[in-house]
Amino acid sequence: MNKILKAQFFVDDLSEDQKNVITNINDYIKQGLDQNLHSVAVIQGAAGTGKSVVLMELVRQYMTDQRYKTALVVNHPELYKAYQDLGESIPNMNVKSIRRPTALINDAQKNHKKYDIIFVDEAHLLYSKSEPYAHYRGENQLTDLMNLAKVVVVVYDFAQVFQSKMYWDQELLFKTIGNHPYKMFDMNFQYRMVASDKQVAWMDDLTAQKPLTSFPNNSDFEFKMFNTAGGLFEEIKSKNKEVGMSRVVATSGFPRIDGRHNVEMDNFSLPWDEWDPQRTHWAKREGSITQVGTIYTLQGFDLNYVGMIIGPSFGYDPETDSMTIIPEKYSHKEIFKKRKDRQFSKEEYQDFIANVLNVLMKRGKYGLYLTAYDDDLRARLMELNQGES
Repeated sequence: MNKILKAQFFVDDLSEDQKNVITNINDYIKQGLDQNLHSVAVIQGAAGTGKSVVLMELVRQYMTDQRYKTALVVNHPELYKAYQDLGESIPNMNVKSIRRPTALINDAQKNHKKYDIIFVDEAHLLYSKSEPYAHYRGENQLTDLMNLAKVVVVVYDFAQVFQSKMYWDQELLFKTIGNHPYKMFDMNFQYRMVASDKQVAWMDDLTAQKPLTSFPNNSDFEFKMFNTAGGLFEEIKSKNKEVGMSRVVATSGFPRIDGRHNVEMDNFSLPWDEWDPQRTHWAKREGSITQVGTIYTLQGFDLNYVGMIIGPSFGYDPETDSMTIIPEKYSHKEIFKKRKDRQFSKEEYQDFIANVLNVLMKRGKYGLYLTAYDDDLRARLMELNQGES
């Protein structure tokens, strides 16, 4: 098994918290299999709390047991490739049972298939509306998956909702579950980052547009503020040579210059990440050090160090001394797609954009290097954090 993937998704020494969650979900699954009421187990937690580790331990238990008809689905192309790699390395695992949700739903409905258990990672990426261009003609993918299985185990993080077509909140989740039995399993312990609770709170406060403060220096987690993206990139390249898995990431909004749609700032200019059909996921590919990562290649993955460029859709308000979010400058229009069933406010679109930044900042286990496109925001963060030029 790939060492990097194994380290992220399979942990030999599970914590007591993780063991307790797994034991409780196991009890709930067995109860659901006996009752056949289309029950739902919801694993809920923020980025880095080890949700996927818990899910994969359950996957290893049930999807290698021939007594059960099972499937694992994820609506994220890079994570899907990673799970296929993992599946090939697990004895008695049928890799063909690892699917994208649309493919599984369409196949099961066409061929009248039913499942005992369906596991869903990153369930906040399930479509909550019809998407014919993506070959999904249902109305809600969770509803369809519930109809196909005795038990559905789903991983949700409502702070990782970025687009209208994949919109979820607790109200919609409970409405979708309806009268079916369900149980929530909360995970609120941080495992990805070596950062302290105060340092994680600083990231949350920044994206919540709260007054800016200096980054707490109370753990081994390394934080540096840079005045130039070029300087940040040099540091990330150095870390990548030293420890590997270090990448530059950014949020949307960078203008086209001379026909190029690169991330361009001071003496820095690199292309965005590119989707690639090869099985090696973006974060692990050597060539990705010369590309800028996004939520579409990095959601669900660990890095060692993240070089975060806060894009043009984030500004600074001196009156509130806080970062501001400007949806009009966010150039990735997928998040603004209209829906027939509901309208989104400017504040909700701001939340989508804030969520993107929040999740990207938390990809790095050991450190976050930060800069901002907006001059005023960058200057204020530099002032507070005595950054590097």
